[in-house]
Amino acid sequence: MKILIDADGCPVVDETIKIASKYNIEVIIMCDTSHTFNKDGVQTIILSKGADSVDFALVNRANKGDIVVTQDYGLAAMVLSKGGLAINQNGRVYNNNNIDQLLLTRHLSKKMRSAGVRSKGPKKRTKEDDRSFEEGLVKLCENIIVN
Repeated sequence: MKILIDADGCPVVDETIKIASKYNIEVIIMCDTSHTFNKDGVQTIILSKGADSVDFALVNRANKGDIVVTQDYGLAAMVLSKGGLAINQNGRVYNNNNIDQLLLTRHLSKKMRSAGVRSKGPKKRTKEDDRSFEEGLVKLCENIIVN
């Protein structure tokens, strides 16, 4: 088992590494050339820029039982289809019960933006968001270790 981080714009890289080390789980950071990560004891894979290049490389490395940290619903759906687990930066665990609705919401939002409808951007990240992520990732790690 390993944890793969879709690190392009991911605000919880350090938190993920801290929790993974507690459970002795390998971490792989994957990002494109516009980001730089140099974390001791953690493998970083840098891919060329391009639409979804990191996502496709990450899903190709993911195996059943691996955890993927991502805010991308499409990537999460591909990981779930391979038997992996996915969690977003706020601690929401993606699963077969919520992924279809999330993908539909993403699709409808994109259609609305294309039609000129403006929406608010994401709210500012809080310490509560970090705590929720940490709690969610710990639960995932513990569930995998127990099972």
